[in-house]
Amino acid sequence: MVRPKVEVVHVGSASRDVAHDDPRGWRLGGGVTYAALTTARLGLRTAAVVGVDETAAGARELDALRGAGVDLIIVHLSESPVFHNTETPEGRVQVVLAPGVPLEPVALPESWLAAPGWSLVPVAGEVGDAWLDRIPDGATVAVGWQGLLRTLVAGRRVERRRPTPGALLGRANLVGVSHHDVAASTRLADLAALLGPGARLLITQGDGGGLLVTTRSLGPLEVLRYLPTRTDREVDPTGAGDTFLAALLTTAVRPNVTRPRIRTSDGSDLRFAAAAGSLAVEDIGLSGVPDLPAVLRRLARERIRRAVVPSADVQVGAALLADEELPARR
Repeated sequence: MVRPKVEVVHVGSASRDVAHDDPRGWRLGGGVTYAALTTARLGLRTAAVVGVDETAAGARELDALRGAGVDLIIVHLSESPVFHNTETPEGRVQVVLAPGVPLEPVALPESWLAAPGWSLVPVAGEVGDAWLDRIPDGATVAVGWQGLLRTLVAGRRVERRRPTPGALLGRANLVGVSHHDVAASTRLADLAALLGPGARLLITQGDGGGLLVTTRSLGPLEVLRYLPTRTDREVDPTGAGDTFLAALLTTAVRPNVTRPRIRTSDGSDLRFAAAAGSLAVEDIGLSGVPDLPAVLRRLARERIRRAVVPSADVQVGAALLADEELPARR
């Protein structure tokens, strides 16, 4: 039986997060694992290049990816990132136990090289510009920006790195970042200036919702603010932003995934991705990554069609619109 063509390829290193409730003492994470599992569970034919250290090479989470239908190329690294995470009211505090090493380009199957969607999701700046040579000109490219905005030194807290121009950002059609990864006073226009014309910048703000900014070569930015999608419970926020970005990429690669057919300009794809992200926090680790039926049920339950509204060109840390500025809800 001939398998369907690969629709999306993800690239990045898996990280290990200290987890005292896991018999191994750690849990596998990293944007590449969450992103690959998300697109596979949403129905896309998915492939992934995953860098791992020796300890993580036999991780059960990799088996979960394979079980979901992800084609994997495992790259064995001398070191991959290891973190100790502490959740606080002000956000996550990450201490670096190992910073990892670069994930250099590897040979890929011919069928992967024709994929219409690509997802470059570094966790520690390990995905370099050389990976762009693998990507066809017409492909839609998503970049997890947060993985390029971290300074990692073993034994120290993760520190922010100032956003700067780069080839990955210049090629990206879709860029995702958490508001925790840039200063709250950062203007959206300054971030958008680092992206190419027509690129979309997703800024997640946790339980405050977030922003989707569309860049333009001329004229003002288009900014949509989405309100938070209600969750049943929050068990583990890890990977929610990666799930959100991967779900948004899914709608770009396969626009009719939401049933009925969506139109990007009306915010439907943003609502779909928000529903996926809200489900990701309801279980531990990769167990929270939802499948397509779950996302569609959450969409129907929340009626979040009315929760995407235009917004001004503001700062990353700007407060949500006041109630009187929102469209009436029925």
